This record gives sequence, C-alpha cells and structure tokens, in this order.
Amino acid sequence: MKDRPKIILGIDPGTIVLGYGLISVDNKNINLVGMGVVSLQKFGDMHKRLSRIFSHLDGIVNEFKPDEVAIEAQFFGKDVQAMLKLGRAQGVAITPAVLRDIPVFEYAPRKIKVSITGNGDASKEQVAMMLGKILKLDLSKQPPDATDGLAAALCHHYESQKPGVDKSYSSWEDFAKKNPGRVK
Repeated sequence: MKDRPKIILGIDPGTIVLGYGLISVDNKNINLVGMGVVSLQKFGDMHKRLSRIFSHLDGIVNEFKPDEVAIEAQFFGKDVQAMLKLGRAQGVAITPAVLRDIPVFEYAPRKIKVSITGNGDASKEQVAMMLGKILKLDLSKQPPDATDGLAAALCHHYESQKPGVDKSYSSWEDFAKKNPGRVK
C-alpha cells in the first residue's frame, strides 16, 4: 500500500510551447499539484528546443516523482515536417519517465476532449472551463497548453479507472502481445 496519493503527469507536447499538468489522486479525491508551460520560441535551433524540453521535464519528474505519465498523441496533419518535429518533441518529453521506468500512456486529442467535456470537438477554452469545474479551480488565466497537459493527466485517471484497460507498452512485442487481434 502506498503512503502517498498517486501522481499523474500530463503532457501536451509542442515545439513552440509545451504544456504540462500534475494531479494527485487519493481515492476519489483529485487535486491539482501544478501546471505550466515550457516556452521554446526563443530557441531557434530545434535541437536546443529538444534539450530544453528534456531538461525541464526531467526536473519535474525528479521533483514530483509521478507514478504515471499521460501524453497527447500526434494527430495526423498534412505538414510532414511539422509532424516529424512534433514526434521528436513527444519522444524527448517522455524520455525522463522512460528512463525511470514510469509507465507512459498516449491519448488522442479527441479522446482527451471527450473524457473531459463529453465532446470530441470541444475548444481549448471549453476544456479549461470544464477542468475548472471538475477541480473547483479558476483556470481562466492559465495558458491553454498548460490546461491541455492537465486534461491529459485527468483523462488518464478516468481511463485507468475502467476495468481491463492497459495502454502502456514497453516495446512493439509488448504491444502485439497485449493486442493479439490488432496485429497480424
């Protein structure tokens, strides 16, 4: 039995602004631990941006010691270069957790919105407003990327409460073993 609440780190990856939110879950009590953004626009070089993402999230993981990490998955777009950059940012963002064997879970943007608002087409403002109601906080002044990171964490909490759900994979072989009907 754990002597502290479960801590979930949610990440909204980005190459210009990365958002994150941390919640603690103790039985049915969900509380905000912290949230914020990593601003990357002043770094022109992509490698410097990736380094900043890693160092900032490594510090958060060191300080708060999350039990699980939830990250917003890539959505499909027409700009292949943007998708590649976002994929790199996602990989670097989860690396501090992966290096510490902290389970990482991915959720599609639509899944996160449905989980929080009931509407997969909800705006960022609607997501923030509903998060504020759920957590009984005024989040109206928070950056949208931070509330999106918080939404990923809360979505993961809700999804992990469903019986038989395990979306963490340590390798392709692990994915195939846990999803026998989806892999040929």
